[in-house]
Amino acid sequence: MPASDDKITLENFTSPGHTYRVDRAKYTAMREALLAVLPAEPPGITVAEAKAALLPILSGELFPGGEKAGWWLKAAQLDLEAKGVIQRGPKAPVRLFRCSHD
Repeated sequence: MPASDDKITLENFTSPGHTYRVDRAKYTAMREALLAVLPAEPPGITVAEAKAALLPILSGELFPGGEKAGWWLKAAQLDLEAKGVIQRGPKAPVRLFRCSHD
């Protein structure tokens, strides 16, 4: 497999136009786990609640002991928000939910 297939380009909700390349397998695993735990309706759940819910379903091979899960969660959150797949509620603390078209 070419090295370029090992990476994926992410967008950043808080920095429009800014992209970065990350490991495809880790991002995909986190994306699937995050979407699996987020509710489909507002008000959603906090980022801390999402992390607690997704840790048990993350790949132990990719995230041994939950290592770096917080960073990957934030990366997936910002990318999915930028793409309109998830949304945050209007008030603090940040609460996330899946958009209805996903």
